[in-house]
Amino acid sequence: EMLESSNIINFNGLANSSSYHTFLLDEERGRLYVGAKDHIFSFNLVNIKEYQKIVWPVSHSRRDECKWAGKDILRECANFIKVLKAYNQTHLYACGTGAFHPVCTYIEVG
Repeated sequence: EMLESSNIINFNGLANSSSYHTFLLDEERGRLYVGAKDHIFSFNLVNIKEYQKIVWPVSHSRRDECKWAGKDILRECANFIKVLKAYNQTHLYACGTGAFHPVCTYIEVG
């Protein structure tokens, strides 16, 4: 029924990734933030087709350490975004797995 109404928009996202588990709805800014593998997407709530992509990959040295520990480099050795929290009017607080070395940062969203 929803498909027939033409109200659904497909988001193809990243190739070879289905890691879209972290969401933050920011009604004040009119944005939906989605955490993924090595990326944070920022969707406009008025026009959901309009989005921005913030790239936040794991460092090469951490990826190498992960690989040397016997982990799958494509499925496990990445920065999977796990925390998205509005910090103040201009920044988000974000944390990722960092290839088994958790990392957090503040991201300016204006």
